[in-house]
Amino acid sequence: MGKSPAVELEVEDRVVRISNPDRVYFPARGETKLDLAHYYLSVGDGIVRALRDRPCMLHRFPEGVTGEKVHQKRLPHGAPPWVRTVRVHFPRFNRHADELRVTHLADVIWAVQMSTVEFHPWNSRAADTEKPDEWRIDLDPGPACPFDRVRRVALVAQEVLAELGATGFPKTSGSKGLHVYVRIKPDHGFQDVRKAALAFAHEVERRAPGDVETTWWRKDRDPSLVFVDYNQNTRDRTIASAYSVRGNPEATVSTPIRWDEIADVDPRDLTIATVPKRYAELGDLHAGIDDAAWSIEPLLEWAARDELEVPDEQ
Repeated sequence: MGKSPAVELEVEDRVVRISNPDRVYFPARGETKLDLAHYYLSVGDGIVRALRDRPCMLHRFPEGVTGEKVHQKRLPHGAPPWVRTVRVHFPRFNRHADELRVTHLADVIWAVQMSTVEFHPWNSRAADTEKPDEWRIDLDPGPACPFDRVRRVALVAQEVLAELGATGFPKTSGSKGLHVYVRIKPDHGFQDVRKAALAFAHEVERRAPGDVETTWWRKDRDPSLVFVDYNQNTRDRTIASAYSVRGNPEATVSTPIRWDEIADVDPRDLTIATVPKRYAELGDLHAGIDDAAWSIEPLLEWAARDELEVPDEQ
């Protein structure tokens, strides 16, 4: 069979051409490249808010999610003139890369045209890529950890955040864990944010020692526990954004949820087929995140109290 003819999508004031629209990207469900584009259109404000002005690495699947995955840091060739970039530096290799900088929903749809399924933004923005404005709490279950344990740890994290006066915005990871994002004032570099995240992880571990660990090396971790992964705040470390589809055959979505949903949520139910209706009913549950900036100073005080240090970033 020949390739299906391209289609053009009107995205606000721009037009994006989608080639091979009928290519199946998610074989367990049957959704196509065009279905993926329509999904991102349906959550437009949410995905743009999650990505806006951040350097963004793209996970591309040119043959669908069962084929080869391409980790794309540099903007793919052939971008329209309206697609913007932000330059970031990689000290370990002393190299630079011009990464996608989303400012418009058409940027997201063009990335889909370039076979992007997952969007992985930095936790800093173009104005100063060295000063994060987002602290990411990654509740990462070991391979033998039940999801009920992740739920319990999330509620402990909520308790600690409330005592700190910080507002957490939870979401599913699109896999087996949960994430909580906290908007922070961009006053510190990556090392301080990572140290603050470690102090928070230790406090959660103190309160839930039977559920949590913070062991550095993966090989030394208990597979039945939840690792509060403070390393996700390391420079150039990224995780799937809110509303990002994940590169699995089931087309699960990293989906914002309410705190009161944690007791019942099943991440497997949140897919490109179900999230658009949910979004239409609830809107973007992370819509208020930019109005909730918090200072990490209390956590840095905890880190100093506990004499916590993190290794130098490379």
